[in-house]
Amino acid sequence: MMGIISWIIIGALAGWIASMFTGNNKSMGAGANILVGIVGGLIGGFIMSLLGGTGITGFNIWSLIVSVIGSVILLSVINAMKRQRE
Repeated sequence: MMGIISWIIIGALAGWIASMFTGNNKSMGAGANILVGIVGGLIGGFIMSLLGGTGITGFNIWSLIVSVIGSVILLSVINAMKRQRE
C-alpha cells in the first residue's frame, strides 16, 4: 500500500513540475498531474534503460528526475498534437 502512495506522490510532483516547464500548469488539475507523472515515469524509465542508465529505482530524487524528464516529453508530444488539430 505504501508503494502505491509513494508512486502517486512522485507522479503528482513530476507531473506538476513538468506542467510548469511546458506551460500547461494552469490548464491541468491534480488528477492530470498524477497521471502525466506516472506515465512520464514509465517513459523516462524506458528511455533511460535504452541509454544504458538506471530508470526508476524507488522513492528517491533520481526517480523524480527520471519521471520529470518523461513527463516533459509526454506533455511536449501532447502539446504538439493539440497544435496540429488547431
